[in-house]
Amino acid sequence: MSIYEETKYIMNKYNVHPNKRLGQNFLFDEISLYKIAENVNKEDTIIEIGPGLGTLTAILAEKANNVIAIELDSKMVEILNERFKLYKNVEILNEDILKIDINKIAPNAKVVANLPYYITTSIITNLLKTNIRDITILIQKEVAERICAIPGTKNAGSITYFVNYYAEAEVLANVAKESFIPIPEVESSIVRLKIRNKKLVDVKNEKLFFEIIKTNFNQRRKTILNSLSGIIGKEKLKNILKELNIEDSIRGESLTLEQYAEISNRL
Repeated sequence: MSIYEETKYIMNKYNVHPNKRLGQNFLFDEISLYKIAENVNKEDTIIEIGPGLGTLTAILAEKANNVIAIELDSKMVEILNERFKLYKNVEILNEDILKIDINKIAPNAKVVANLPYYITTSIITNLLKTNIRDITILIQKEVAERICAIPGTKNAGSITYFVNYYAEAEVLANVAKESFIPIPEVESSIVRLKIRNKKLVDVKNEKLFFEIIKTNFNQRRKTILNSLSGIIGKEKLKNILKELNIEDSIRGESLTLEQYAEISNRL
């Protein structure tokens, strides 16, 4: 039985109708599934987010020491509990990933997941603040391109700088929308975030650092002087930019992570 046939069988058996509100699209492409699980080893504890029908879970259970699958949909939890009841290394949690303390569940784990696209950014920003040591996720292609962009280039956004601060990001593969049931409206990409042993830049106040970046990208058409003067003050900002040899007519989207760190640290 192929993974596609298996997916259709489980959906029919349990009368499953994908929940659009929860962003449920079931991946059945075998090559993509194994690519997502590529960096999983026998000694790993894996946290899987949104396992759905358990297609990826089954692959992870064969490759990892332990799999903790976190699923919000109680209907899916029933299916998962039935499907993996004989597995000693699979634990199913009926929880909201945005409300659960990852560090308490499995410190020093890896995350492998097909993320719900509507909360991708929120999940990533939360995960990067934990003790997770490696993240491989399937996400919307457009978001993947922004995450993996080089800071200071036109494709970069505030999430680019946030991720780059914590991790090295790379696209492992692209996944066609026809690889899902139901077919989503967008293409997808598999992205790996390798957590840095040390943050990319030294920042005295992370909250201020990220506030400056986010404020700028919320007004990215403005010059850095105009976009940031509301939280810093125009004259003070002018002096800081002059000290750092940064033109005040430049747009903030052109700045590097290091330059943002310098501005933040001067404050």
